[in-house]
Amino acid sequence: MKSLLKYALISFIALAVALTAVVVFMPGVSVPWKQLTGGADTDPQTVDRQLQVAAGYRIELFADAVPNARWLAVTRRGDVIVSQPKRGQVTLLQADENRDGQTDGQRVLIDGLRRPHGLFLHENWLYIAESDGVGRVPFDHSDGRLAGRYQRIVEGLADEGNHWTKTIGMGPDGWVYLSSGSTCNVCTEEDPQRATIMRFRPDGSDLEIFATGLRNSVGFDWSPKNGGLYATDNGRDWLGDDFPPCELNLVEKDAFYGWPYANGNRIPDPDLGVNSGADIKQKIAASRPPVHNFPAHNAPLGITFLRSPTQPAAYRDAALVALHGSWNRSVKDGYKVVSLHWDEQGNIHQKDFVWGFLSADKSEVHGRPVAIAEDASGNIYISDDYAGAVYRVTTGDGESAANVAASKPRMQAPNKPLVIDSGAAQRGEELYQRHNCAECHATQVPLQNLAKKYNLQTLADYFDTPTPPMPNYGFSSTQKRALAHYLMAREVEIESGANLLLPPGTPVPIDPSGPSG
Repeated sequence: MKSLLKYALISFIALAVALTAVVVFMPGVSVPWKQLTGGADTDPQTVDRQLQVAAGYRIELFADAVPNARWLAVTRRGDVIVSQPKRGQVTLLQADENRDGQTDGQRVLIDGLRRPHGLFLHENWLYIAESDGVGRVPFDHSDGRLAGRYQRIVEGLADEGNHWTKTIGMGPDGWVYLSSGSTCNVCTEEDPQRATIMRFRPDGSDLEIFATGLRNSVGFDWSPKNGGLYATDNGRDWLGDDFPPCELNLVEKDAFYGWPYANGNRIPDPDLGVNSGADIKQKIAASRPPVHNFPAHNAPLGITFLRSPTQPAAYRDAALVALHGSWNRSVKDGYKVVSLHWDEQGNIHQKDFVWGFLSADKSEVHGRPVAIAEDASGNIYISDDYAGAVYRVTTGDGESAANVAASKPRMQAPNKPLVIDSGAAQRGEELYQRHNCAECHATQVPLQNLAKKYNLQTLADYFDTPTPPMPNYGFSSTQKRALAHYLMAREVEIESGANLLLPPGTPVPIDPSGPSG
């Protein structure tokens, strides 16, 4: 045992010496050291002491002890879901019900995944982008729990080399968009899906490449003003402190954005573009230049357009971008969140929104922002994979975030009518009686408010992984559907006196506070 510990200590020292040599002898390298050992520590005092935010806002530590916190999604109830790819898990941070500015608790939603990164919620599904595929799982917004089994809907995505993270988002056109970064700093890719943004249908079908030449577009979002798809992109390394710029691109179908042959505004790459043939030169000339430049090596990741009407007028429809921060510079830069503002002529102006993750002398890193999410009440959440934290930004100078949050309306789920098939409900009643379900549900576990927690699909999927003491009966898809229809119809009949024996497909009204069907 002592020899193993001795070997581990020697190995760690050797690694530290090697990394020190890299920093000392390779120009243009300034690594945030604590990233190598798990990240920095943070607490409310650190946030108060170090971080600053734009006028009209206040920032607080919403959650700590969230190692490798990356992508974010906010549920209808106000819970925050965060991916932790290096842990292979997705975690739920409970909504701040007691209004003290911090999460009421956290728990792992799902684990055992392959480097999960991108997240989004659509209807009653939680979509998760793993490094080699995409899956989805039924999600119960009312209590923040999974309501069925996790299903992989896109398989076979490559994740070797650099830039293995995958980000996903639902577009206004109903397609799911998926970014996949390059395997390298600069090279000609063999896999046509790398360094692209792709898209597919919500069920995983019809996967296609949407745009190419995007070295590492980790973040993207759609403008609420013009509907355009804007994506951040990380420029290549080893061309000096100040070149090439990182980019914001307006991404359109079948367009090419330059990498690996050009950088910035069609400037030929010294490795693959300068001495290229006519076909490459023509490709560079036809490439799309960025619509906005970020400083070189600032590493823009998440981008989110602010949509809540509760935001100050100057920030409505503005975009927030997380600048993860440099490593390939002799002096650190980035490490902040900026806001982008479009004027009437379409010009983009950049301002600092949250800063202080980098010390004033640029020697010490306190955090590295990654992703940004806004809830329906206008609260802004920012993840930090360096400090293992999630921050919450609320409106109000000097006013506590708890008071600000208390004054905002709670989010409400959208409403849809529940459509019950009476034939299926009758078959479900037979299953209910055959398995003597009433024995438990009449006394120990009363069935109440199902329509507020589930729709028909998520209730059917629940039977795959039921909560004990209910056993898993191994129902077929048809049986699960039938039982779901019966239980919903039974609840409606008890609460409203609606007639269960209606023609198949007859809409049955339910409590409008329930989730969409």
